[in-house]
Amino acid sequence: MQGQGFPDSHTTTTTTTTTRTASWLVFDPSYLRTLPGILKGAQIIINLIGFICSQLDYYFPSTSNWYGFVSMTAFWVTLVLLFFYLCRLIERVKFVPWMLAEFVYCGVWATLYFTAAIAAAVKGRYQECLAAAAFFGFVAMFLYGADAFFKYKGWKSGEPAQE
Repeated sequence: MQGQGFPDSHTTTTTTTTTRTASWLVFDPSYLRTLPGILKGAQIIINLIGFICSQLDYYFPSTSNWYGFVSMTAFWVTLVLLFFYLCRLIERVKFVPWMLAEFVYCGVWATLYFTAAIAAAVKGRYQECLAAAAFFGFVAMFLYGADAFFKYKGWKSGEPAQE
């Protein structure tokens, strides 16, 4: 076979590449399938829908501005918390008592949503957009209240914020 241009042996070179990822920042989409992840996702969506409904009103600016403040603050804080959980940053920041902090946050926001939804419901008989905002406000109040309940149970039992 050597006479026809085929060599008797050949050389193979193997190159190995090692990639490292930052172990402190890991994206974990499985959090969205847990009950706290579902609650946070629902809260974000309801916050945004309620905000849009409240901002369509131009007759009662104090009501729509209060509702807008409550819904947008809740939207951004919940979005940041969701990002922290998805990137597992909650595990890295150990000096914050996350269960207690989220329990207080959710409890306060359930109360604020109660006041905003009541204000929107009172003006809702004049403006349909505020009636819709009131509905979404009561849904958000329920979602934040349920989240506060689960965070309280977790805090009392000593379970970690993220496993």
